[in-house]
Amino acid sequence: MKYLNKKVVVIGGGAAGMMAAGVAGSRGIDVTLIEKNPMLGKKMLITGKGRCNITNDIDMEGFIKNTPVNGKFLYSAFYAFTNTDIIELLNEFGVKTKVERGGRVFPVSDKSKDVVDALEKYIKRNNVKVIKGEVSKVVSKDGEVSCVVLSDGQTIKCDSVIIATGGASYPATGSTGDGYKFAKENGHTIVPLKPSLVPLETMEDWVKDLQGLSLRNVSIKVLNGKNKKVYDDFGEMIFTHFGVSGPIILSASSYMKRLENENYKLVIDLKPALSDEELDKRIQNDFSKYINKIYSNSLNDLLPKKLIPVIINLSQIPHDKVVNEITRKERLELVHLLKNLTLHIKRYRPLKDAIITSGGVKVSEINPSTMESKLVKGLYFAGEVIDVDAYTGGFNLQIAFSTGYLAGLNC
Repeated sequence: MKYLNKKVVVIGGGAAGMMAAGVAGSRGIDVTLIEKNPMLGKKMLITGKGRCNITNDIDMEGFIKNTPVNGKFLYSAFYAFTNTDIIELLNEFGVKTKVERGGRVFPVSDKSKDVVDALEKYIKRNNVKVIKGEVSKVVSKDGEVSCVVLSDGQTIKCDSVIIATGGASYPATGSTGDGYKFAKENGHTIVPLKPSLVPLETMEDWVKDLQGLSLRNVSIKVLNGKNKKVYDDFGEMIFTHFGVSGPIILSASSYMKRLENENYKLVIDLKPALSDEELDKRIQNDFSKYINKIYSNSLNDLLPKKLIPVIINLSQIPHDKVVNEITRKERLELVHLLKNLTLHIKRYRPLKDAIITSGGVKVSEINPSTMESKLVKGLYFAGEVIDVDAYTGGFNLQIAFSTGYLAGLNC
């Protein structure tokens, strides 16, 4: 084979790295994949709550629209290796898929391990050598890659290096920002790192009283400082000791782009299935049922137990007021509160708590058709290490697969 004497080193055994290694190996190249974790695909195992949201079944233009940071840079990658391509590849290794709400694609088994196992079989089939170890340096001479040096001093000579080390979020999975260091040492610009898809801290202290409370079918909207809606969603969220988290909150966080300059508000509709009028009727029915009880004992049918004291406090109706004395005005204010429970956003949680890292290797220094560095011949990038990030829904994993494919194809 034409490339048999070529050596490629892939740094990072996540989605992008395994894809790049498998594709390069399929071309007859001698590929070594270096992973510092004891297992491959560690971060993939926890994605989608351990179910692995592989991709989305939207068209490829939709992927670009759902990648607010440098989506156009990914045009070639998305079309070179599509959502259909990854689904077909996984099918080939026995992973059947299904589509859920919002076009999210999951394995039928609901097990992310099946996806990781399939990619491991793929690299094995293509004779990829896997080394468990840590890279300390990527060496280039005269504008060309020459070797990688491992932390134990071992040197591996190579013609190409693919950096697929992930971002700097979830450091426990091995994403500790190594790739940025390698890129910088080889002359690349790193766009400052910020958390994306991250829990939010709130100004309100009462969230502490709700810590651990999960709400399944609520709708939210995010308003900026000018009270203009920047995002809305429906689904599941959770209260924490610092604020809010959960799927719809993580999605919302990536729309809050200038958190330090904007006074963002999160407005939660606790009863989105009911209009204001319908909710008022529902409360009137409950109040009729508990007509001689005090207010604090009248909301058990309507709200989770943990939420009742907070709502009572925020409604400013005295907790010991007898239900039959609550005025129409007070009742309508309660309706408004339940439909517009408002939190003021203080800040993102730290980068280590984020699912995705925003920022990374500057895209203008990477060839979008090949993923090769424009500064160093034989140096390639794939996945989250690049300054691209998308909304939640399978888009970020597709970025990893598509950029990994292009790097593996061109190295």
